[in-house]
Amino acid sequence: MKILVTGGAGFIGSWLVESLLAQGHSVIVVDSLTPQIHGALPQPELKWLGNASVEFIRGDVRDRTLMDSVLGRVEAVVHLAAETGTGQSMYQIARYYDVNLQATAQMLEAIGTRHRQIQRIILASSRSIYGEGAYKLGERIVVAQPRDTARMKAGRFEPLGPGGETLECVPTPEDVTPLPASVYAATKLANETLGRIFAESYGTSVLALRFQNVYGERQSLRNPYTGILSIFSNRLRQNLPINIFEDGLESRDFVHVSDVVRAVTLALSSSLEGFHAINVGAGVPTSVMEVARILRSILGSSSALEVTGDYRAGDIRHCYADLRRARNLLGFEPRVSIEDGLKRFCRWVETQPVLADRSREAMGELARLGLGSAASGAGT
Repeated sequence: MKILVTGGAGFIGSWLVESLLAQGHSVIVVDSLTPQIHGALPQPELKWLGNASVEFIRGDVRDRTLMDSVLGRVEAVVHLAAETGTGQSMYQIARYYDVNLQATAQMLEAIGTRHRQIQRIILASSRSIYGEGAYKLGERIVVAQPRDTARMKAGRFEPLGPGGETLECVPTPEDVTPLPASVYAATKLANETLGRIFAESYGTSVLALRFQNVYGERQSLRNPYTGILSIFSNRLRQNLPINIFEDGLESRDFVHVSDVVRAVTLALSSSLEGFHAINVGAGVPTSVMEVARILRSILGSSSALEVTGDYRAGDIRHCYADLRRARNLLGFEPRVSIEDGLKRFCRWVETQPVLADRSREAMGELARLGLGSAASGAGT
């Protein structure tokens, strides 16, 4: 099968292209090589550059002419290209709308009106569309109230129930009511809505994979707007203190990139019809403090882990995936534990140059706009 992978030179995309080639597919990659993420590319990690079964095009997914020419030559699309910074999206709203939503709308329009041979579309969605993950109040699953900055400024970080009740975090299934807490999340939910309407109208299979916190080798170490692992590991290697946001007990579902890629390939080869939204994660919550401790131990760092109470608008408290739908529809089961995955990540990190820490720059901009309390550190 010939498959278009947008954002194919990125973190998940580069892994996916390798996997697709190993399965005998041919691939067209469209990637703009955004400097914020890639720096000076091509990089040695892109092992498939020059492979006869890969056509690499440096271009923008918003370029209608380019995308029209590419879409006419493929049978399936994996749409990974996006701006991904939760915090940055809060003050670059138009940019995130343009890249993340307008590009998807143009692509779907082209497929629906001119390229009907494409019968399978995989959209990279995100756990961020949920806002807070699922919570239990007594025997009921409820939607937590959005966290307001006044409570977080006072050091009260746990979300509350509709009546101010204390809640218990539980695995988040796909059928909970989405409540995006950031512009980035809103663009991902809007993409899903477009995908659902498109699938229902044109009969094309559209699968929206809701990635949890993806990490692993080759993730961008230079982008200060995404990924606490990149920021933490860079500072740990320099024995610099780590600013742990909130109280360090906020948790995420950290899933290794190899598991995510396997889920994508399972989705491509499945016989599912219509639209489906499917969680892709490890199905296990891990606190930010625990991640920092594991990384510090593996890297042998003397960095202090400083719990500062800093926070960032758009961040949520807890979320981890209910994987029952992924198991039932795709046969997906995560294989890499957080401990093993972080060991792999650290082995790779130690082969990379130590970079200047830009987290102060990123958080300083948020603080200036009243969207956060910190001048340095990392959110999730």
